[in-house]
Amino acid sequence: MKKLLNKKRVAFLEFLEDFRGYSDLTIKTYDSSLREALNVAEIEVKPELTTINLMPYRILISKLNARTISKKLSAVRSFVSYLNDNKMKVTLISDDSIKVASTLPKPISHKHILEALEVAELKNKLIVTMLYSLGLRISELSSLKLEDISSEWVRVLGKGNKHRDIPLLSSTRELLDQYFSVNFPKTFLFELNDERLSENSLRYIVNKVFKKVGLKVTPHQLRHSYATELLNSGAPIADVSELLGHSTMATTQIYTKLGSALKQQNYNKAHPLCGDE
Repeated sequence: MKKLLNKKRVAFLEFLEDFRGYSDLTIKTYDSSLREALNVAEIEVKPELTTINLMPYRILISKLNARTISKKLSAVRSFVSYLNDNKMKVTLISDDSIKVASTLPKPISHKHILEALEVAELKNKLIVTMLYSLGLRISELSSLKLEDISSEWVRVLGKGNKHRDIPLLSSTRELLDQYFSVNFPKTFLFELNDERLSENSLRYIVNKVFKKVGLKVTPHQLRHSYATELLNSGAPIADVSELLGHSTMATTQIYTKLGSALKQQNYNKAHPLCGDE
């Protein structure tokens, strides 16, 4: 049965890539979790139902933090859901949810982003600007094709192979024109040896740009900054949700919580009575 499940695992990963549009990094994470789980889980096969007991796996990963455990178990649940959708009846045992503390995203201030851009080389400056001015995921920037960039819009292929159109700022368009005057990519905006620049390479560049100004910044923080700046400036949450490519507005609402948290911090610093508490 484990051999059959491992064959199904390969098919599931192909499904995530071809139909869900998951990034290479996400697929590798899923693959790692599923290999671990299937290697140690207790699997019982009955005529009409296969049971997977996750308790040995939960013991194996018990020393990891709650967020990591939650992600690993989520990968297994998704796999089992896929199996059931494909007419293989499978149920999980010891599948209790892990409570994960809710954390707010940590955007980078507009001021600090501008400071980093001032000392960045042209290509690196464009990478940071595209992430910040369009709110892109790193996977979306890596796969962005020249044909998807017009004078006023950028068409982005997001999660689930869904397209969305994002307005292109005139300042970003000017930076693109400067980039094209000295760089001649063939298919993708950022290339290396005629292949798209990998997500890891883009992450390294973003890290290097901000390291020059003494900051440690991830590409996803620039996406958070994009969303936060829009909402704080009065953009409707429905519009921001669409621009970010969120499947529901519930995901976008975390940024409104962030805005409230920042307002509370500013209030605590500014109000004279807060210093007496």
